[in-house]
Amino acid sequence: MSTPILEVEDLHVHFENYAGTIHAVNGMSFSIQPGEIYGLVGESGCGKSVTALAALRMVKPPGYIAGGRIRYRGDDLLELSEERMHAVRGGGIAMVFQDPFASLNPVFTVGDQTNRIIRRHLGLSQKEARAKAVDAFDKVGLPDPETVYDSYPFHLSGGMQQRVMIAMGLSSGADLLIADEPTTALDVTIQAQILKLLTDLRKRENLAILLITHDLGVVAETCDRVGVAYAGHIVETGTVEQCLYTRGHPYTDGLLGALPDLVEHGADLEVIDGSVPDGLETIPGCPFHPRCPHVMDVCRGDPPPFYRLGEGRTTHAVACYLYGEHPVIPPRAPGPTDRPGPPRSTEPEEAT
Repeated sequence: MSTPILEVEDLHVHFENYAGTIHAVNGMSFSIQPGEIYGLVGESGCGKSVTALAALRMVKPPGYIAGGRIRYRGDDLLELSEERMHAVRGGGIAMVFQDPFASLNPVFTVGDQTNRIIRRHLGLSQKEARAKAVDAFDKVGLPDPETVYDSYPFHLSGGMQQRVMIAMGLSSGADLLIADEPTTALDVTIQAQILKLLTDLRKRENLAILLITHDLGVVAETCDRVGVAYAGHIVETGTVEQCLYTRGHPYTDGLLGALPDLVEHGADLEVIDGSVPDGLETIPGCPFHPRCPHVMDVCRGDPPPFYRLGEGRTTHAVACYLYGEHPVIPPRAPGPTDRPGPPRSTEPEEAT
């Protein structure tokens, strides 16, 4: 296996408010290979989007990265100067949000906005940048890209706006795209088109994609590997086939049992008892144990290690005491160890 393009290791992100410290991300760890689509899936509030923002050092106060490592092509992004991070944002890693209209400036044409990003990262002339922007619009399947270039965001449909956002991300040479719920605001037909575009770009451009979603159907159709997140932790990881069809963690099983498409006609949907933790209190042991139908005394003690399931080429690992005695990955640390408290600078300048 090649060197990962992105490695997130034991990431912790906290937010301070009047009620105390909210532990939004609690030891998140995963890696993405070049040209791979990695799905990060889980309920709202499990830390998916915060992890994505942390990868670009875009967590703003009162939030801060409390611990961990984020490596892009071997460089720890948490150690880079803000000037070098500007080169990474847009130049190496691009991000697409779920609401493209909110991400585009309504008073400038989409061509002008794309042009500025290209000139900033590639140093091209106005004419050269326009040609590159039009080419990027063409690559993402926008009809009549010259006309799109001179259009304002409100002239375009939601699907076209999302294609523009993807084109912006790729126009200055990014090789990793973070797509945070990129199809949520679109209708079903357009969703399918955007997902097909992402898979086509992955193949054509060798683009790595971190796809953040709560939709297991999207993961099944699009991703190579998946990490199932709960309460700021990864609780199961492996290929899509391993996690969705031979899943091991009770939380993954509960998510799949709640899908209407997988429930027999006339049968009731399964329900995961309880509610998602609010992050104010650290849950001892397994974070899922208050809601788990298989909870044991050991689950309430130390955080569970990852246990390997099966012998496939790609490791299928589950953080659950239901499996074996020989962990493949050591237990998670109970909290951040190397970045206690807010760092000196947590809010970057305006990101491109």
